[in-house]
Amino acid sequence: MVAAIEMYLDTDANRRIKTLWRSLEAEGVPTMAGLLGNRHRPHVSLAAAPRLDPDVVAEALDGLEVGTGHSLSMDFSGQFVGRVLWLGVTPTEELLAHHRAVHERLAAAGVEVWEHYLPGRWVPHCTVSMRVPNAQMAHAVRRCIEVLPLKATVTGAAVTDHANEIDHRLS
Repeated sequence: MVAAIEMYLDTDANRRIKTLWRSLEAEGVPTMAGLLGNRHRPHVSLAAAPRLDPDVVAEALDGLEVGTGHSLSMDFSGQFVGRVLWLGVTPTEELLAHHRAVHERLAAAGVEVWEHYLPGRWVPHCTVSMRVPNAQMAHAVRRCIEVLPLKATVTGAAVTDHANEIDHRLS
């Protein structure tokens, strides 16, 4: 199971990423669209852990504009070990400072997250697929590159755990 603090994207960016998902799905590449009964939507996660208590996270982040106004630029595609494919968000000073502020508040509240989401380790990204077949990875990367560059504005945020049907809005 995975719980996360997700930042959501504006309508145009959302549409473009969902179009990419549909294109890949039609070509036999599973995407986030098909996971857990289509509960996923395009997002950039600020933190993730096996479990997050939505009320504790919301209280820790109270007063911090987690899900509004940030401008994101997706300019490259990448892969994580395990056949995970994503669109890379260019890390700006503003985005990294915001990420750091979120994690400082979470740490002060005793909220533990996975190490690779901590400041200094985090790779800001929008996941496209968690299980690209090895034989289709090069093709899937090319498809991702076709939608780039992609500009987005963050329009909302939530604490989510899709496997447990948790979707607690933060903004």
